[in-house]
Amino acid sequence: MTTSTPSSSSAPHSPGRGKPGDFDFLTGEWRIHNRMLSDGAWIEFPGEATVHRILAGAGSVEELRIPARNFSGMGLRLLDVSRGVWVDHWVNAKSGVIALPGQEGEFVDDVGTFISHDAAASPAMMYRGVWDRITPTSCRWFQGGSSDGGKTWNDTWLMDWTRVA
Repeated sequence: MTTSTPSSSSAPHSPGRGKPGDFDFLTGEWRIHNRMLSDGAWIEFPGEATVHRILAGAGSVEELRIPARNFSGMGLRLLDVSRGVWVDHWVNAKSGVIALPGQEGEFVDDVGTFISHDAAASPAMMYRGVWDRITPTSCRWFQGGSSDGGKTWNDTWLMDWTRVA
């Protein structure tokens, strides 16, 4: 799925608008319907997650489990309070290492957009993770990459979350 969006800068507008509690919507138990682009074809599989609010809302920890793919990991989202910017980190359980850099972003109009850059890639790549369609019982997350500075995005993983508890 390729989407066009306005150019995204490397960081949110200054000053950042992030505040404690922005990720509170994600706290709880979830079932997840995944769609992922693999070798040019979309595959689908179930998953589940448990998410905890930490640090008085300035952090969120997600344990993602995808038994069908023998995969698990952890999302760690932390608010840089002085800048008002969230940083979304990923840890794959197989490596146990925090992927750096994290994706920086914020929520605007109930959509959280998080961007990272890989300047070493040729061509240079931007990566984006987006939280949207947020309700008390559901939300969506998707990710993709852009090789044209964020003018267009090639989305490669979509997750539809449904609250269990």
